[in-house]
Amino acid sequence: MKKFIKEFKEFALKGNVMDLAIGVIIGAAFGSIVTAFTDDFINPLIACIGGGEIGGTIKLGDTGQYLNWGHFLTAVINFIIMAFCIFLMMKAVNKLMSVGKKKEEEAAPAEPSAEEKLLTEIRDLLKEK
Repeated sequence: MKKFIKEFKEFALKGNVMDLAIGVIIGAAFGSIVTAFTDDFINPLIACIGGGEIGGTIKLGDTGQYLNWGHFLTAVINFIIMAFCIFLMMKAVNKLMSVGKKKEEEAAPAEPSAEEKLLTEIRDLLKEK
């Protein structure tokens, strides 16, 4: 049981899992912002341009059923805005991660090649003579 708990702890604390959890939480919170933006800004703008209401419905014959195309269009617009914002966030995170890796690579001195080591040994031997 202890091994199982240890493996779970290692898994849960990996960077990828933590990033995913943070992404899900931020995505859920960001969803309401995107929905409000779409409902309060995008839909009225489309209604002004098109001359109609974006939240329209179509009655399907005498069945009493309605096709709520406005709600579907709002969901599609929400998805596109969210996907674009997540793309921009991930692009920024990847850029920050690459900058951090470059700094680590610059900070660590490069290991001398085998040829350089051999030349150093030869130089040291010649100095001794």
